[in-house]
Amino acid sequence: MGLYFARYLRRHMNALRVPAWGLPPAAPAGPVVVYCNHPAWWDAAVIILLGHRFFPRAESYAPFDAAMLARYRIFARMGAFGVDLASPRGAAAFLAASRRILARPAPVLWITAQGRFSDVRDRPLGLRPGVARLPEIAPGALFVPLALEYAFWDERGAEAFAAFGAGIPGADLLALPRPDRLARLEADLTRAVDRLGADVRSRDPARFASLLEGRRGVGGVYDAWRRLAAGLTGRSFEPGHGKGLPS
Repeated sequence: MGLYFARYLRRHMNALRVPAWGLPPAAPAGPVVVYCNHPAWWDAAVIILLGHRFFPRAESYAPFDAAMLARYRIFARMGAFGVDLASPRGAAAFLAASRRILARPAPVLWITAQGRFSDVRDRPLGLRPGVARLPEIAPGALFVPLALEYAFWDERGAEAFAAFGAGIPGADLLALPRPDRLARLEADLTRAVDRLGADVRSRDPARFASLLEGRRGVGGVYDAWRRLAAGLTGRSFEPGHGKGLPS
């Protein structure tokens, strides 16, 4: 499914980019909890691609809104498990499922910790309290913030951006009172989201490595004309915006 979503992103977006500072920790020995903000529908696809690229040998799991999982059943085949986000029973089910998952050998649990779609500029991020309960059931896990963002630069397709922050051991989080624990997790994620946002606003591709490149250009008759014009003037055709035609 990682290969499927790679093709899907290439068709619909321009690129998936990660800044040099935003790579994940190298091969943690135990469980990993990756918790992220939730700016768009694309988050699920991007998470699958990041798991495929950076944790290829690990079993990945993710809580998914139960109503949405009923509509997008394919995600259940990729480790998603349904959670009723609006009820105390759903919170208990999330913790029970997380306990089973994090007891497995070195899994990765991906959590959109805001529990709702939210603009990257919203402050506070408002993480749901369930993520702060996880160190109690998995003190040996590493908790890693993940910032996600999307923007339009110079091409017709959007750019997807992802950046991992520094991880913190679950045992260190467990030493904090639960409210302070949640505040620490939110502060670490906010820092990563803000730093990624500054890089995105720079519009400088040199700050990023491209994990995937999409189809550049407009396509159709317009790009066919640009290709012909470039050939007639002896220039190579570049499908990206502003290339291949005289200004």
